[in-house]
Amino acid sequence: MGAVEGFFERVDAGRFTATEYTRGPWDPGSQHAGPPAALLGRAVEERPGARADMRIARITYEILRPVPIGDLEVTTSVVRAGRSTEVVEAALGPVGAAPVMLARALRIRVAPEAVPAVVAGPQLPPPGEVEVTPFFPVPWERGYHSAMETRFTQGAFVELGPGTCWMRMKVPLVAGEETRPLDRVLIAADSGNGISSVMDFGRYVFVNSDLSVHLHRHPVGEWACVEARTSVDAAGIGLADAQLHDEKGPIGRSAQSLFVAPR
Repeated sequence: MGAVEGFFERVDAGRFTATEYTRGPWDPGSQHAGPPAALLGRAVEERPGARADMRIARITYEILRPVPIGDLEVTTSVVRAGRSTEVVEAALGPVGAAPVMLARALRIRVAPEAVPAVVAGPQLPPPGEVEVTPFFPVPWERGYHSAMETRFTQGAFVELGPGTCWMRMKVPLVAGEETRPLDRVLIAADSGNGISSVMDFGRYVFVNSDLSVHLHRHPVGEWACVEARTSVDAAGIGLADAQLHDEKGPIGRSAQSLFVAPR
């Protein structure tokens, strides 16, 4: 596959080709879940007839199987349409095959200055005051790790325990198309379990099969921050819970259910 300046290349309205930038750290043929999560979020917003006065407040993903690198198809459908809220489903999978990733989004009607804003949460050191932090070693040159800039204010990918990491896309979500603030948040949110790993990558797997993102404020700017903490039960179930930020402050939360086991 030749180098393409984007995580995906659009073929037509509902078809995309995943590039090498989507490659995750574990399997050379599979994507990191961040890029397809962002693509499904964009599909929810771009669907025909989408109301401009509604915004995604919550989007939950089910990762049914590893997302392959190659040609993909995205479909959307409306589950419920109301005056103030709607629920939209989106599915992604290889062209002509069963979906490998599903999303269900709750969109809520908004109006400028409708209510007083109430903000809770700390203001983090801005990304410009933090040094670039490298990813943990990955056995291939091009992938998600090379397409994202990461700057930790707490912890590191190679340190165990809670972590807080600013993340910025180096390439667009879709080649030749404008990157949106929501793209930047959804592509980063799936990294919570890696940012706050509590077990040695070499000895244990801690894979998430879902991701839920709640947003009380629409993100702005190029940077998204994931302030994450992971808890693991001895039976092999874990939870990576994160507060999400942009440069103006907290914007929401994300959570990932983890399967944890020895390698």
